[in-house]
Amino acid sequence: MLKIDLNCDMGESFGRYRIGMDDEVIKLITSANIACGYHAGDPGVMHHTVKIAIEHGVRIGAHPGFPDLLGFGRRKLYASPQEITEMIIYQIGALKAFAESEGVSLQHVKPHGALYNMAASDEKIAMAVAEGVFAVDKNLILFGLTGSQLIKAGEKMGLRVANEVFADRAVNDDGTLAARDLPGAVIKDAQQAADRVINMIINGYVKSIQGNRVEVKADTICVHGDSPRALEFVKLIRKRLVEEGIKLLPVDKFI
Repeated sequence: MLKIDLNCDMGESFGRYRIGMDDEVIKLITSANIACGYHAGDPGVMHHTVKIAIEHGVRIGAHPGFPDLLGFGRRKLYASPQEITEMIIYQIGALKAFAESEGVSLQHVKPHGALYNMAASDEKIAMAVAEGVFAVDKNLILFGLTGSQLIKAGEKMGLRVANEVFADRAVNDDGTLAARDLPGAVIKDAQQAADRVINMIINGYVKSIQGNRVEVKADTICVHGDSPRALEFVKLIRKRLVEEGIKLLPVDKFI
């Protein structure tokens, strides 16, 4: 039987600013990537998101990004490999404390936004991220774009890795995520997203934004929690997974 993890970026509200429909989406996923206060989130939001994840049996992961609240972590920032490793350690540590205060442990780490994309293609940045994860807990699973430098770095460090594909994002011919400002880069139709997900899981490929076939390995599927249609996407994807007989499980249950 095919198995898949369904993850969502969560806990991205800040103070009085609300982003996403976390309280509803979290009922339908298996893993939550929780922002750690750098690109989004604050102590209260982090703690609340940890608690609702526990309530619904959802596994918890740290979602560290660049320190850029204004740009939501989606702008490239220059940082040395050492600085990136230290950013990763700092942010994992913050979420780890909230998880442990509620009696649970972290399952995984998934970098956010620009840091994620840079680590997907830059070997040095990828290693800096993997080293930060390993330094905190070598048992954490590292989420990375399928087949990317981040996956390779995690394997090199001896971490378990989860190859991630995206329900709501198009890819280039080289497998990298297409820039958000390109037409068609952000998928807005739930049916199209669900069709792509099923094809990636069953057939192991996706059509690039340029129209070519790109081979993928799918351990976990991401839906962006800040999308206004995130709840609709997650509901339909979950329904289609059940119809296709694909078992939905937290990623630590099968990799």
